[in-house]
Amino acid sequence: MLPRRSIIPEEFAFSPALLSPIHRRPVFRDRVNKARFIAKSGACNLSHKNIREQGRFLQDVVTTLVDLKWRFTLVIFSMTFLCSWLLFGMFWWLVAFAHGDLDPNPKPGVEQCVTNVNSFTSAFLFSIEVQVTIGFGGRMITEQCPTAIMVLILQNIIGLIINAVMLGCIFMKTAQSHRRAETLIFSRHAVIAVRNNRLCLMIRVGDLRKSMIINAVVHLQVVRKTTTPEGEVIPIHQIDVQTESAVASNSIFLLAPLIICHVIDKDSPLYDLSAMELQCNDLEVIVILEGVVETTGISTQARTSYVTEEILWGHRFVPIVTEEEGVYSVDYSKFGNTVKVATPRCSARELDEKPSILIQTLQKSELSQQNSLRKRNSMRRNNSMRKSNSMRRNNSTLAVPKVQFFTPEGGPNLTVT
Repeated sequence: MLPRRSIIPEEFAFSPALLSPIHRRPVFRDRVNKARFIAKSGACNLSHKNIREQGRFLQDVVTTLVDLKWRFTLVIFSMTFLCSWLLFGMFWWLVAFAHGDLDPNPKPGVEQCVTNVNSFTSAFLFSIEVQVTIGFGGRMITEQCPTAIMVLILQNIIGLIINAVMLGCIFMKTAQSHRRAETLIFSRHAVIAVRNNRLCLMIRVGDLRKSMIINAVVHLQVVRKTTTPEGEVIPIHQIDVQTESAVASNSIFLLAPLIICHVIDKDSPLYDLSAMELQCNDLEVIVILEGVVETTGISTQARTSYVTEEILWGHRFVPIVTEEEGVYSVDYSKFGNTVKVATPRCSARELDEKPSILIQTLQKSELSQQNSLRKRNSMRRNNSMRKSNSMRRNNSTLAVPKVQFFTPEGGPNLTVT
């Protein structure tokens, strides 16, 4: 068996350059990928285990039925009606059996409790007619049996209760608040840039429907794992974050897509994080949008989250609202588009302690823009000069045509340019 060849070439296998220590710049340790608390769709990434008191879910049957998946809800819906029909079908069969209506040789002059109920099948069909109030007319109750009248009253009452509960569950399930939240959208990324000389965390939210969300409120939270000075480990530490519109309970007027801005000040959990430290940190920014649906009056809530890989440092959202012929137009194709802007890579604390960093960053960006503009202008001039030179050459070749004279037979032909 042939030996495997080494990955390292032989001429570099024992090179002293490889054995010598290489001085590198210190880098931050890589962040361990951790499961996010809230998914991008708004679903909570949480599972409940070892719940001993399962009977608590049966104490609130309506909420349990609404929380179930559609396939289980439809199965329970169908089985509830089917079981009730079978149960009362059995009752009607017992009433007919006790009265002697099922005898093959009935007594003359004795009227049946329920006409045309001669078997369990006919009793089951009569149960469906009573509870669903179909009333085909072939079977009907008579006044011979008080027991049959009591069964009729009981089935009507229980049937109304079943109809109210099951139809109410179906309506609540179809009109759940998260259905309206499907048209409340968030930007794919969050951005950090300078606004009004302060570092700000910005997120864009929008509503695709024309019906508005009344009393819309935005909440921001930072979730991360922390350890107290006493050594207690808090795996999910939720820190409330104030937004720029925190004057009156963060209420916003969500008529067009808005940019939710959080100023990174000394009270912010992002105050001590630079661009590099943010990428190496294990935190998650949760955004919660709550409001009342204008058409139905039902409260709704939309959620999303941003991990550190989804927070772009030094970016800004592009404008998407324009005025066209007296009407404001929103281009949702650019909803999540961002552009790079000049932003210091330091933390907000360093920026407050050294305001000159911001001035130097802005000056550098201005110089780079001027240099890029000069390069573009020079390239345009060179292209225009090349085009003019090529046009001149073409015109010179076309301006001097060749003329050929034909001489009589036997003489040479002459060409004049």
